[in-house]
Amino acid sequence: MKMAGSRYLKEPFECAHEHRFETVDRIMALQFETVEKRLERIEAMIGGVEKRLWMTVFGVVGVILSQAAQSLIEFGPK
Repeated sequence: MKMAGSRYLKEPFECAHEHRFETVDRIMALQFETVEKRLERIEAMIGGVEKRLWMTVFGVVGVILSQAAQSLIEFGPK
């Protein structure tokens, strides 16, 4: 005898919780992968900025040392 009503209320869903957990795990893995890629790009940009900063520091130190050497040559023995 066939029962009245929706079959979805009487038949169990096929592994609803298992698929939900697998889906959440896949989504989290994709999110972590995306975050890791972004962090790698940020680290690369920071490396570039660090190189430019050191080049600026060395340039400023070079200018200061060249001015100091020039003033020593000007005020040295004549």
